[in-house]
Amino acid sequence: MSQQRRTGTAPELALRRELHRAGLRYFVDRPPIKGQRRRADVVFPRQRVAVYVDGCFWHRCPEHATDPKNNAQWWADKLAGNVARDRATDATLAAAGWRVVRVWEHEDPQAAAEQIVALIRRNQGSTG
Repeated sequence: MSQQRRTGTAPELALRRELHRAGLRYFVDRPPIKGQRRRADVVFPRQRVAVYVDGCFWHRCPEHATDPKNNAQWWADKLAGNVARDRATDATLAAAGWRVVRVWEHEDPQAAAEQIVALIRRNQGSTG
């Protein structure tokens, strides 16, 4: 597991390229709330939007999740913990007034970026 990239994955880079191409500027690999240990992949602090690019295996994608055969119970607990942590992060950020966008690694980066751009544009209008 230590060999897994935590940031700068291909799906994340593709999404960031599309966001940049759309004229958005953002922070990368940063906690949305100061002092929080959980980091978002892309953060728009003024608009209070945090974007996470989730891997299908690690975050249990409903379409592509697989169950390892070896050490099955350990993996089931590990992956369930990841999902529970994701939901807790979503709830914490929502309670603090943040919008959370979750993008699966298999999603089209251009389509995902278009949704994020629309959300950012709406939030820019309300934040001044």
